[in-house]
Amino acid sequence: MKMHKLRLELIVTSFLQLLVLSNAFVTSSTLRRMSRTTITSSRSSGYLTENELWFNQTLDHFTSTDHRQFEQRYYVFLDYFQRPDGPIFLKICGEASCDGIANDYLPVLAKKFGAAVVALEHRYYGKSSPFKSSTTENLKYLSSKQALFDLAVFRNYYQELLNVKLNRSKGENPWFIFGVSYAGALSAWFRLKFPHLVCGSLASSAVVQAVYNFTEFDQQIGVSAGPECKAILQEITQLVDQRLASNAEAVKKLFGASELKNDGDFLYFLADAAVTPFQYGYPEQLCPPLVKAKKDGDDLVEAYARFVNRTFVVSVNDYNRKFLKNTAIKEDNGARLWWFQVCSEVAYFQVAPSNDSIRSSKIDARYHLDLCKYVFGKGTYPDVDMTNIYYGGTKIAGSRIVFTNGSQDPWRHASKQISSEEMPSYIISCHNCGHGTDLRGCPQSPLRPEGDAQNCSIPEAVNKVRQHMIEHIDLWLSECQTTHKRSVQYIEEMV
Repeated sequence: MKMHKLRLELIVTSFLQLLVLSNAFVTSSTLRRMSRTTITSSRSSGYLTENELWFNQTLDHFTSTDHRQFEQRYYVFLDYFQRPDGPIFLKICGEASCDGIANDYLPVLAKKFGAAVVALEHRYYGKSSPFKSSTTENLKYLSSKQALFDLAVFRNYYQELLNVKLNRSKGENPWFIFGVSYAGALSAWFRLKFPHLVCGSLASSAVVQAVYNFTEFDQQIGVSAGPECKAILQEITQLVDQRLASNAEAVKKLFGASELKNDGDFLYFLADAAVTPFQYGYPEQLCPPLVKAKKDGDDLVEAYARFVNRTFVVSVNDYNRKFLKNTAIKEDNGARLWWFQVCSEVAYFQVAPSNDSIRSSKIDARYHLDLCKYVFGKGTYPDVDMTNIYYGGTKIAGSRIVFTNGSQDPWRHASKQISSEEMPSYIISCHNCGHGTDLRGCPQSPLRPEGDAQNCSIPEAVNKVRQHMIEHIDLWLSECQTTHKRSVQYIEEMV
């Protein structure tokens, strides 16, 4: 099979790196749906580079009979690269258009280690679409497994390209892989499946556990909100349910969501609006105004509508099942694509717990399954058991992977939070530490240049975890380089 041939090719072309990583001894101790808000930034400070580069990627890595290819977009930043032997930091772009290499904390690490930074856009998203339409049939090559092989092929492609630019016939730079959220899971899974190709992985807010009924998500929002704000959010949910029954058109218009004809879609939209302040580090914009409205006797639904209309800057159509059914390709709209991955592979169904829920009880597993069926047709179902068997879930049996999570982030309950010697895990604890705090700072959206942590309620908590990250990266890169030199010396002596 083509898959086996590719694996053999990857191993052969990366022989020295395999020796480096398989023999070294580690001594250190210890999505679109999940990313509803867009990290906005100016061209001047938001990106290190927006210069698009392209290479031809294999469409299906798991067959020997289909040789189709598509153009995949990537970016390169070399300002800090210490030629010729400096490390290469591979940044995974996740479930959205990848418009450049963001100026977050990763460039700070690159400067410290003299690293090149390369970023690969995820297949199907942005400009890296293999097809002219996103029909369910055309989406069958959209999966985490295909994406991991994309990264492996790209890694070897760029290493060979760099060797040519450095005028050397062969050579292996030490590689380290980075990702946040779903891309963080890909980062961990890449190190798990291709340990001979990278020295290590940073898996930030990495959702490695596929979850069918993700009740912990809503429960964490309650914890992060605190008792008073949680009770108000629950009261708002009850009031909205009542108004939907009496005058659905009016309440949807109040939230600027008249196009959401399906009540479940509307209720999911409202639930997500309450999630983002905690997920992305700006809870003060939600809870204090609602508490004040409650004390003043104001209409709570109207108070919540003011927050949603002012702060929750997303496209309502991302929640509209009729819009999600549209198969037209649009560069800036990954909602249908991410829903396909949710409906076919990882689920992460953010359902209402049976008791003490913040979101409406109408947001249950049936709601999600009905949406999957409506948008993609019969037979589209997330086989979370197979996903977790393939990768290991939170029991992932990898090595040299750093897991980081923010204490207020509901997604951390799908991540690995138990630390081990081979896979240290850190929780960054502060009032506004959410999704990807280690790389993004506070708040996590909009982008903080260089991942500035000064606006985190406890900057020292962020800096402490970052120091641990640096120590692990430093150790694993040095072990790579040391073992590589020994391997080269051994080969030269044998010759």
